[in-house]
Amino acid sequence: METKEQVLEKIMSQEKPKCPHCNQEMSLWEVPPISFSDGLGWGAPYLYICFNDECSLYKKGWEDIEEQVGHHASYRCMSYPGSDKFELMPVFSPHGGGGQIIDDQVLMEQEILKEAIKKGFSILAGCYVEKDEVNIVRMLLDSTEPARVRLKAAEMVGDIGGLDAIEPIRNPRFGNELIQKEVDKAIKKIHDKNFTRECPFCAETIKKRAKICKHCGKEVAGQ
Repeated sequence: METKEQVLEKIMSQEKPKCPHCNQEMSLWEVPPISFSDGLGWGAPYLYICFNDECSLYKKGWEDIEEQVGHHASYRCMSYPGSDKFELMPVFSPHGGGGQIIDDQVLMEQEILKEAIKKGFSILAGCYVEKDEVNIVRMLLDSTEPARVRLKAAEMVGDIGGLDAIEPIRNPRFGNELIQKEVDKAIKKIHDKNFTRECPFCAETIKKRAKICKHCGKEVAGQ
């Protein structure tokens, strides 16, 4: 199964279709998280919709639906990506569905994010091979890096990091639950590899079997 991100990436490489009713380029539309029609869903995470208010289908639809069923509604032309078939999507106001439009700016931002993730993963791969924990930690702490890159960096710290890697990542709060969990796992993994733990009183690193903390002098046996 393709992820939503993979589907969008594939769609972005395609040419946008033109509405057969007005010949205007159709807009990419993100399907809302609600069921449609028979309750089975839309069948795709993205669709192409004609949002041209001068489209003949849309303009005539207001009159047709009013005459047929007595409701104030119309149609927008709809097409599934990768298909050459066009269908009708009911709308109940001139602004109906407009909030789900994915414009070129959003697509550009997503493309930039994708490139940043690719670049970040490439840098991390090199750091992993060279056992460069310093730069891996730096990327983990860099809030401008994409979340997926920071998540991978946290995982790598646990794999190759030494005791020196714990102090910089122990105190920051990462604002992302997945990253925070991965950091906590990394710290535990480093301690397990080195047979160490944190003193329950002063939080300094001590030997797992230590009875007295060498930093604060408290008894830690059984703690």
